[in-house]
Amino acid sequence: MSLSVTATADPLVLNPEDTIEKVLIAQKGKKVTIRLGSGEDLSGTVKDVNGSLVQLSGLSGKEFYDAIIATKSIAAVIIRTQ
Repeated sequence: MSLSVTATADPLVLNPEDTIEKVLIAQKGKKVTIRLGSGEDLSGTVKDVNGSLVQLSGLSGKEFYDAIIATKSIAAVIIRTQ
C-alpha cells in the first residue's frame, strides 16, 4: 500500500486593512522570508509578533539562532504559496 501526500500552502489574500504586523501574525508558526530595507533576507519560522517586533526562529543557515526584527525595517514578507 502506498500513500501520497501533497503539501500545499494556503493562498495569500491581501485585505485593505492589512499591515506588515497583521500579515506576520497570520503566518505565525509558518516559514517566511523577510526582506529588510537594507536588502538582506532572513528566513525562518514566525514565532511571535508583538507590536513593532517579530521573532523568527530556526533561521535558515543558522538553525540554532532566533532573530528579533523591528517591523519598521521590513521591506517585504515573502510567503510560499505553492
